[in-house]
Amino acid sequence: MREAKEKLTIVKVGGAVVEDEAQLNKLLSAFKAIEGAKVLVHGGGRRATKTAERLGIETKMIEGRRITDAAMLEVVTMVYGGLVNKHIVACLQALGVDAIGLTGADANVIRSAKRPLKNGIDYGFVGDVKQADGKKLARMIEMGLVPVIAPLTHDGEGHILNTNADTMAAETAKALSELYDVTLIYSFEKSGVLRNPDDDNSVIPLITREDFERYKADGTISGGMLPKIENALASIEAGVKRVIITLATALDDQSGTVIKA
Repeated sequence: MREAKEKLTIVKVGGAVVEDEAQLNKLLSAFKAIEGAKVLVHGGGRRATKTAERLGIETKMIEGRRITDAAMLEVVTMVYGGLVNKHIVACLQALGVDAIGLTGADANVIRSAKRPLKNGIDYGFVGDVKQADGKKLARMIEMGLVPVIAPLTHDGEGHILNTNADTMAAETAKALSELYDVTLIYSFEKSGVLRNPDDDNSVIPLITREDFERYKADGTISGGMLPKIENALASIEAGVKRVIITLATALDDQSGTVIKA
């Protein structure tokens, strides 16, 4: 009889929560309370936009995705890998969680390739994940460390690449699912995936691949939620046991939207 895998929870927290100190503190307290092995993946786009503005660097977005030229790459590296990541690590240490801050380049845990032109659009120094090293992350976890991963990867040739945090969480979950029974939680400022974006009580409790295609076609789900659910479904299809999209302060609840194959 095959031995049951140890449970592991991966929480991805979005930039809006990271920006609000009160929400972040609640999220980190809830994260601490999660039993067993765990990993935190964070965004920080709003902080990067504000920092760029102060430095006189224009932010360019296409369909919600940041164009990362050389100047913007310096900003996101500073903000994601420095300001945001180390602030979260310090806050977790204050809570008694032995966190270690990482980018994909650290210990070569997540490697990417620079995104090619898409529909004639040059996204600049943006990475598409090619490989995540679950075994190396598992060794850190076995040492009692809690990885806190910033949305930066590298190409193995000396270049840092800006990388979507939702994708990084999904790829990390896939890599670790070979070794653990993984639950992936996408946490943000809403109660889940909403039928009506202006009504926090309109949470869709369950979404399958078939549901998603229908909601996408009729416009119920749109914008930045589309790639989030695509990543969630891809994770489930690759062996991740559970994916939940929920309010950042409700990690221990059974509320939110469950994604199923």
